[in-house]
Amino acid sequence: MNLISKEFKELTTIELYEILKARSKIFIMEQNIHYQDIDDIDYRSLHCFFMKDNNVIAYLRAFYQDANKEIVKIGRVLTLNHGNGVGKKLMEQSLKSIKEKMNCKKICMDAQKYAVGFYEKFGFKVVSNDFIEEGIVHIRMELEI
Repeated sequence: MNLISKEFKELTTIELYEILKARSKIFIMEQNIHYQDIDDIDYRSLHCFFMKDNNVIAYLRAFYQDANKEIVKIGRVLTLNHGNGVGKKLMEQSLKSIKEKMNCKKICMDAQKYAVGFYEKFGFKVVSNDFIEEGIVHIRMELEI
């Protein structure tokens, strides 16, 4: 499975539609989060995803968190089908793409607490106490490059 990694302006309309559809399915419908998913951060993000049969099956976005472009934040991480290794492949290939294309010193994320063990396998370390975001327990994690 080959990762598609594109800046916003490079996305086709079909890719963008499928990304937004997958995010809506996971975060709004499955997790019942009521928030403004479509935000201006998408414009300045690197979008990393896998497609199968013209549908996005795994996705994350990465964007600079600081003006110096030293810290990249990952967000909107999702897989439509769990337990088949797609999430692992998404993280492995996305981290490689982020390091190549964004040249940062650190990658961070606000991870849902249940997924901390998954992200630790890639070298992420917990750097905060638990906090609630959109009604879900999260924890801040960082990966030094």
